Amino acid sequence: MQTNDHDSIRQQVRTAYAAVANTGSSCCATAPAPSGSCCAPSDQSVAELLSRGIGYSAEETAAVPEGANLGLGCGNPQAIAALKAGEAVLDLGSGAGFDCFLAGRAVGANGHVIGIDMTPDMISKARANAVKYVNAGGFANVEFRLGEIEYLPVADASIDVIISNCVINLSPDKAQVFRDAYRVLKPGGRLAISDIVLTAELPSEMRAEVALYTGCVAGAAQIADLVAMLAAAGFSNIRIAPKDASREYIQHWAPGRGVENFIASANIEAVKPEQTT
Repeated sequence: MQTNDHDSIRQQVRTAYAAVANTGSSCCATAPAPSGSCCAPSDQSVAELLSRGIGYSAEETAAVPEGANLGLGCGNPQAIAALKAGEAVLDLGSGAGFDCFLAGRAVGANGHVIGIDMTPDMISKARANAVKYVNAGGFANVEFRLGEIEYLPVADASIDVIISNCVINLSPDKAQVFRDAYRVLKPGGRLAISDIVLTAELPSEMRAEVALYTGCVAGAAQIADLVAMLAAAGFSNIRIAPKDASREYIQHWAPGRGVENFIASANIEAVKPEQTT
């Protein structure tokens, strides 16, 4: 894929998620919009129901500022991240800040959480939510930076844990995402990602459909390819575990299209070795 193709895909994704930020709609919601796209209106109660269905507790969904949870995830990376007090956490594709605020609670006042998103409207929304988070008694340990997850605005070897929720599938250059993730992690640092993976080859007409790309379907990669990319970047202890139960809600992303026969949500874990060359 050529660089201009990469930029075109990023712009399509940026446009779609700017609309999500400004309207509160969800690109991975429970029903299609009237136009036939994957994005459907999603109020706060619907977003909470979606999040409860993919592994978040009622306590977690209640702990973030209103408007931080847009119902865009496909899993709960917090559940596999095992965050510890004082750790530095990076969220790839942080959206309105939902996972960042939960991570901020987990790492405490001495920890630090950075959210990266390439959509300016999302960054603005997340920063406004951060003010609400602090005003409601949250730690002032969460910040949001505008940037692409392939080229992170983060220092080398400065992060303990990288989390991400249903975002890396949207990247047209996943190998570069993992290379830069490796760069910013400290030796011994870890990835804890929830994302969509291919479990069967996606039909060409689905892969070419922009709405399915921005809706977390057409950009998914095969598990074997993801393992190869992570290994090539330098990661070890690579584990990718698809969740068959996820197909029940995935079928609603494009009703009647059968996308659940080709993709599933998965937990993706890997470690940057303590000794690196």
